[in-house]
Amino acid sequence: MDTEMRADERAEYVDWKGRKASSEEHGGIRAASLTCVVEVLENLVFLSCATNFVAYFITSMHYPNAVAANMVTNFMATSFLLTIFAGFVADSFLTRFTTFIVSWIVELLGLIILTIQAHSKSLQPPNHRTPNKHQAAVLYFGLYAMATGVGGIKASLQTHGADQLDHGNQRLVSAYFNWYFFSLCTGGLVTSTVMVWVEENLGWRWSFKILIAALSLALAVFVSGLRLYRYKLPRGSAFTRIFKVLASAARNRKASSAEICRRLDVDSEGITCADNGRLPKKFKCLDKALANDTVSTTEVEETRTFIGLIPIFASTILMSCCLAQLQTFSVEQGAFMDRTIHNFTIPTQSLTVLPLSIMLASIPIYEHFRGGLGDTPRTRLGRIFEPLPRIGVGLALASGSMAIAAAVEVKRRRAATADRIALSVFWLAWQYLLLGVSDMLTLGGMLEFFYSRAPGSMRSACTALAWCSTSMGYFLSSVLVSVINSATGRLGREWLGGNDLNRQRLDLYYALLCVLNFLNFLNYIFWAKRY
Repeated sequence: MDTEMRADERAEYVDWKGRKASSEEHGGIRAASLTCVVEVLENLVFLSCATNFVAYFITSMHYPNAVAANMVTNFMATSFLLTIFAGFVADSFLTRFTTFIVSWIVELLGLIILTIQAHSKSLQPPNHRTPNKHQAAVLYFGLYAMATGVGGIKASLQTHGADQLDHGNQRLVSAYFNWYFFSLCTGGLVTSTVMVWVEENLGWRWSFKILIAALSLALAVFVSGLRLYRYKLPRGSAFTRIFKVLASAARNRKASSAEICRRLDVDSEGITCADNGRLPKKFKCLDKALANDTVSTTEVEETRTFIGLIPIFASTILMSCCLAQLQTFSVEQGAFMDRTIHNFTIPTQSLTVLPLSIMLASIPIYEHFRGGLGDTPRTRLGRIFEPLPRIGVGLALASGSMAIAAAVEVKRRRAATADRIALSVFWLAWQYLLLGVSDMLTLGGMLEFFYSRAPGSMRSACTALAWCSTSMGYFLSSVLVSVINSATGRLGREWLGGNDLNRQRLDLYYALLCVLNFLNFLNYIFWAKRY
């Protein structure tokens, strides 16, 4: 059956003129590699904005610290959340190539609007005043136009790249997602070094100009593969088919198993009953939908597969909540610490260089050991390279990173209040390091898992679940901060209130995240064992 499905998928690929794609002339590693180059440039643009928007909103737009931090968190969360919508559009109505082009135009429009605002004094507020309604409208329009474009690009680019490869070679597909993550990290490394220097020494005007040039170069590289790519034809709305199956299963919940088995035996589109006449064990209630003659077994299996991904997706959200701290509270911590080496002051945003460098080095090492051990799944060591164990290790590291972050904050706060000294900013490197490795394992594992397990007609939407998890984690971070401040404020003093970090209890907030992530890790193990 898998062979037949792969044959059907190959038949759905066309070349740039709409003719049936040839495996000798279209697709392949070279075509997939172009998407990795594009991702370096696109992620450079996105992370340059996400990393430095807090400073821009505070210094140029004069927003309070807490408001600026929430604006950045919401921007990133919206960018990732929109991937699920863009993935739906790419799967159902447009090709992934077209979705990328449209999304690129929208992101460039947002970036141009922000650039114009950075160059125009009339679109910026005077000193010590926040933007008026007109200035805020321009800012938010540019900001969320960028978020919309980022969501479309992240939903379509990686899936378009994986579509160029032979899905029968799972090892090759897995390697692609690892190197795609390598590209993500490369863009982040350039952001943490070159772009941080540009923004601190040349200003936002030059920064925005460079980002426009980088985004334009990304389009040029992507379009250069026009004749080389193979294109997956959309197959209509998969979510409509899923809703139809769920509605039919609810209406026919009293249908007998014998009736369903008879339908399965004569339906040439899907699976048949087992020799003992029993239905598949997983989500058996969905088979009731087959009592309706308009529902095929293919549609039921598509629905069964998608629903099976949801518990894994939900179990990764809390880990993304920890990542949100890297752009918010960790930046604030760095501002209260000693960032000097001799006469050079390290920008707080550049602290991510350490985990990014280690992740960049670890991916080739990971691929080397994966090549020797990962293709022998019978060994215990080989199984750790599979997506589900890889995600589990990442979730465990997230809990550990928050425990270390809490301990470091206790030490920093004691040094600042009792000893009147600023602790070295390099103490933050440990939480950056663990969270960085955690992100590599978790996000890389999710991208591979959701793509390889998704129905062929839903690969963009299902792969977007990895980014959607990140989005919900960022939104959850904002909710947690508000809830914690509300609850602790009633007890006397808000943990995270005000702008003086030395008077806050960030250590307790990190400790709470450690406990929550450990409980979430146990929840993940429960669902992963049952997948």
